[in-house]
Amino acid sequence: MEGRILIKGGRVVDPASGFDKVADVLIVDGKIRAVGKVAKPGKAKVLGAKGLIVAPGLIDLHVHLREPGDEQEETIASGAAAAVAGGITSVVCMANTRPPCDNEASTEYVLLQGARAGMANIFPVGAVTKRREGKELAEIGQIAKAGAVAFSDDGDPVQSAEVMRRALEYAAMFGRPIITHAEDHDLSAGGVMNEGAVSMALGLPGVPAASEEIAVGRDIRLAEMAGGHLHVAHVSTAGSVALVREAKARGVHVTCEVTPHHLTLTEESVRSFDTAYKMNPPLRTRQDVEACVAGLIDGTIDAIATDHAPHSAEEKELEFPSAPNGVIGMETLLGVVATELVGKRGMSWSDLLARMTVNAARVVGLAKGTLAVGADADVVLIDPALTWTVDRERFVSRSRNCPFHGWKLTGRAVATLVGGALKWQLETPSTRRAGRTKG
Repeated sequence: MEGRILIKGGRVVDPASGFDKVADVLIVDGKIRAVGKVAKPGKAKVLGAKGLIVAPGLIDLHVHLREPGDEQEETIASGAAAAVAGGITSVVCMANTRPPCDNEASTEYVLLQGARAGMANIFPVGAVTKRREGKELAEIGQIAKAGAVAFSDDGDPVQSAEVMRRALEYAAMFGRPIITHAEDHDLSAGGVMNEGAVSMALGLPGVPAASEEIAVGRDIRLAEMAGGHLHVAHVSTAGSVALVREAKARGVHVTCEVTPHHLTLTEESVRSFDTAYKMNPPLRTRQDVEACVAGLIDGTIDAIATDHAPHSAEEKELEFPSAPNGVIGMETLLGVVATELVGKRGMSWSDLLARMTVNAARVVGLAKGTLAVGADADVVLIDPALTWTVDRERFVSRSRNCPFHGWKLTGRAVATLVGGALKWQLETPSTRRAGRTKG
């Protein structure tokens, strides 16, 4: 924590309050003290922000940190450092570690390791079922008490409708959402990419859109029965977006997220057989991408989340059918969505940032995602005009399985503060000389 910091003269964009104008932000003892014209900041360190956007720190609702079990791919510390390098100040990490986060002790371990790392805020997701086997509910109440902000068997669906119904009921008692990995294993079994003309041409087994849509439809109906909060992870098809839109219209408590890769890439990328384009759910059609973008813009889709899923180079260098699913994305999140949605689609910065700040905070009940006076001083400074090229070899993450390597992007985080402390700053010739770069 750094006593007093004045962020001076930036365009302050706080979607939670609708504030969007040039202003100063005064931080005192890790909290937002004032937003506006700060004439007498006292003895404060000044961060000049002219030409920059000053926004609440980004919140990533869907991250795999691999610790415990696969620390060679990512640790909580390396993932938290990668997060702040991407402007992300709060990370919601999934339970599919080895062993999974399915009890109080494992939940407390994640929180402890996050605190030790001292970078981004780390919020654990507890498993829905014991050992993520889909058979017996985990101790949802105890895990919630230990600090889990949601529950999910992500990586796998909860195949049993009865188990999913009970999970929604119990989680609702503790004010927690169930995050569903929507997939019908019977339909997707053996598939390695989207089922359609491209999979047929490549001779690769496909995963039909119906595999996701049937599961989304089932879980929406179960949430309606149980009165629980359902959050649909990584929606990827036009049909899923339509199902969520319809459910919201009739009052079901359902939210959802979309990834940058499902907003920008299609199944055509798989023609290269590059395993950086292998993920679950798979890349879909151009029509599905357009439906996801439309759903994001009209508010059907609440949040953008990375589904950051690190893998070793050795694993991803296997042939396409044998390689594991998953791509990394925290360090490219802001640049990709700014380039594609603000630059090419005309989305406002306020609307875009809402999907990665206040909306994301609401999904899992975090007191984050705002620059309101008294809020935690989790802040990102963004240069909206900075053009840069993605180089996976320069990532902070331990893994390199990035589908955006080589992309030229416009818009990037240049500094990240967590709890009022400067955790990362983009290295430039001036910061290098001054020795001020962190991260």
